[in-house]
Amino acid sequence: MAGEQKRVAMTGNEAVAHGMRQIDPDVVAAYPITPQTDIVQFFSSFVSNGAVKTELVTVESEHSAMSATIGASAAGARAMTATSSQGLALMWEMLHIASGYRLPIVMPVVNRALSGPINIHCDHSDTMGTLTTGWIQIYSESAQEAYDNLIQAVRIAEHPDVLLPVMVCQDGFITSHGIENLDLLPDERVKNFIGEYKPQHYLLNLEDPITVGPLQVQNYYTETKVQEAKAMERSKQVILDIADEYEKISGRKYGLFEAYKMDDAERVIVVLNSAAGTTKAVVDRLRAKGEKVGILKPRVLRPFPARELVDALSSAKAVAVMDRAETFSTVGGQVFTEIRAAFYESARRPLMSNYIFGLGGRDTTTREINKVFSDLTDALEHGRVEKLVTHLDVRE
Repeated sequence: MAGEQKRVAMTGNEAVAHGMRQIDPDVVAAYPITPQTDIVQFFSSFVSNGAVKTELVTVESEHSAMSATIGASAAGARAMTATSSQGLALMWEMLHIASGYRLPIVMPVVNRALSGPINIHCDHSDTMGTLTTGWIQIYSESAQEAYDNLIQAVRIAEHPDVLLPVMVCQDGFITSHGIENLDLLPDERVKNFIGEYKPQHYLLNLEDPITVGPLQVQNYYTETKVQEAKAMERSKQVILDIADEYEKISGRKYGLFEAYKMDDAERVIVVLNSAAGTTKAVVDRLRAKGEKVGILKPRVLRPFPARELVDALSSAKAVAVMDRAETFSTVGGQVFTEIRAAFYESARRPLMSNYIFGLGGRDTTTREINKVFSDLTDALEHGRVEKLVTHLDVRE
């Protein structure tokens, strides 16, 4: 299967743009923002040279981009857009509308720090801020994963048991602009995998007219949100089922998370996206010395796989969760607090600490990762965590 694929060298943004070309959505609403701009810029060339049939709508803001995408999706089109950072923040009210209307929009998000002060480099403060908007969130360590996740996201969003929008996230500049080798599926295979979009209810269906965007007062609003919550709950199994199907056409296996050298790991780091690659290199070196270390890399944060994460981490003795965003809760980042809460009723609880790292694109090297593993060793020796939350790479 892999031999039928095309090995290329691409940036993460270019890989996502090629995935969009193969998907050939009906409508894409576009507005530039660093470091996402390349995605729609590459895609616009496919539109102009006739490689896709997509209607590309250039709008005046990210708020307008999401508004146009919502309108197109409600009308019955397969619709997409892309954004980063402040652009995602500007879409805020429309994110809730997209999920509340149960619109299967797919949106690549290139993670970038939120201002201020202004910063154009990577952290996860943008998407961490949108965890409560009703969007499924899938994270990508590499250009290959960003491409693969995008294609799967279309099937996930449009599944009749789900019908929720999906963000596909990758790290700004680190993944989005770094050139990597990856394998692209044949165009026809992607087309067959995603199939033709056939919405059941849409605004322009004259045979079965509907209202989109009605006022819902107390008698109806709660039931609508419960239905949305149940769809999010059902999406967990759908994500796994579609990953199984994707493995058959790509040879690449995905789940709710990746467990790397976790079978007998006593000290474990949990980290999203590109920093997982650096952590794997450290794990390999420490394993060569006989140390029982491992890494768990979440792929899906919404729906949050609480039970599965507890099962995967409960055999560890000490766990460090690394968050690339400061949420100002004073008790740790978002990934840490959710994983820690998931262990509340567990009989086996590893020592657990949080590290805020890489804010505003600050480099995270093997030195920092080695320090985290060293801290976990100290915690095990003392039988407790001395400091719950550490800003890993701050200059003293």
